[in-house]
Amino acid sequence: MRKPRDFDAELKALEDKARELKTRKVQQLGELLIATGADQLGTDELAGALVAIAETKDPAKREAWAKRGAMFFESGSRRTASGSPRNPRSAPAQPDGTQWPASSTGSA
Repeated sequence: MRKPRDFDAELKALEDKARELKTRKVQQLGELLIATGADQLGTDELAGALVAIAETKDPAKREAWAKRGAMFFESGSRRTASGSPRNPRSAPAQPDGTQWPASSTGSA
């Protein structure tokens, strides 16, 4: 006879994993704001700029922003919170040793 599945434990594990992933995402977005210098903007300015970007459907503008973002990550001139050099085009390693997949879409 098979052992019955513990759905409650599985659900709790999935909720914990989702919470951990959300926390990492928020942390990485904060690190991106600091690295780009956008943390110096006011909340209203930053929110307005992000809303305008999200509403933009022009593929040429989006491609130009993507290229500019790629150049930013490839240059050594960006600021890092830790000050340690690292490869910005590769995904940062997570505490468990896994890496986030690199994304060229700019979505988070």
